[in-house]
Amino acid sequence: MPRMRYWKLTIEEVDKLSYDESKVLNWEIKYTWEPEEEAKFVGVFLYKNGTPKDYESVKGITYYYNNIDQKELPGITKLLKNKFGGKDSEKGERIFLEGSKEIYSGKEIAELAQELESKLNAKAVITIEFQDISEQEQKDSGLPEAKLLPIPSK
Repeated sequence: MPRMRYWKLTIEEVDKLSYDESKVLNWEIKYTWEPEEEAKFVGVFLYKNGTPKDYESVKGITYYYNNIDQKELPGITKLLKNKFGGKDSEKGERIFLEGSKEIYSGKEIAELAQELESKLNAKAVITIEFQDISEQEQKDSGLPEAKLLPIPSK
């Protein structure tokens, strides 16, 4: 079955979802500040199969940033480490929490999005990607059809 991406989800939408967590490939919570031309953003994400770092794949929560005051980063890292653990390391504009707790439920993702939304004073936009999720499972999970973005596959 193809991969399915649900994008531009709100915290409220994600909080209500009840899907099979084993079918989540990755998720991302992105925060952007106005004006958009300044390209100021932070994204927190988790890839089930690990995040590429150099020539290896690192398991755990990661976040990236762009045009953010460097003084903001320790607070974000601390919040994530206190909640999920892991050893922090940096590569470019990405901070990895290697070995951190992994979360996949809608409730946990929504809770994290809410905490960061309060800390960062920016609106959260959530994306969740699934693999091998049937049409019936999508409906039963409460995934909003209007926010489905099918991913072409071979």
